[in-house]
Amino acid sequence: MERVVAVETGARKYVENISIGPHALQADEPVAMGGGDSAPNPYELLLSALGACTAITVQMFAERRRWPLQKVHVELSHSKVHATDCANCAAPSARLDRIDVALRFVGELSEEQRRKLMDVAEHCPLHRTLAAGLEISVREH
Repeated sequence: MERVVAVETGARKYVENISIGPHALQADEPVAMGGGDSAPNPYELLLSALGACTAITVQMFAERRRWPLQKVHVELSHSKVHATDCANCAAPSARLDRIDVALRFVGELSEEQRRKLMDVAEHCPLHRTLAAGLEISVREH
């Protein structure tokens, strides 16, 4: 069952309280952006969700095949990449945001298994959602 994610302004500037069912976490902005850097910023939370989805997907795949994968290490970074032709910057195909994902697999895996795990990593559900684009509907409630 999908749970609703609720976000509410906290007591300190830019600190947001996030609740997801029984789980609670926070988001904040870095000091340079006027926040207190007391929690991950929204982009870091997005990267952590993608990294978790990637690691879980790879683990599940390896477990089903009984491959000797002991650990998955995922490092992610977000950057703004300027389009070469800024006359076309408004086009959906002119991507200005970039996420780099680096994977390391721990275990006695063959080169073929490692290649397959890299392929599987690109097919985690969140990766597919982000890569395909999505519609966001904003309304007042």
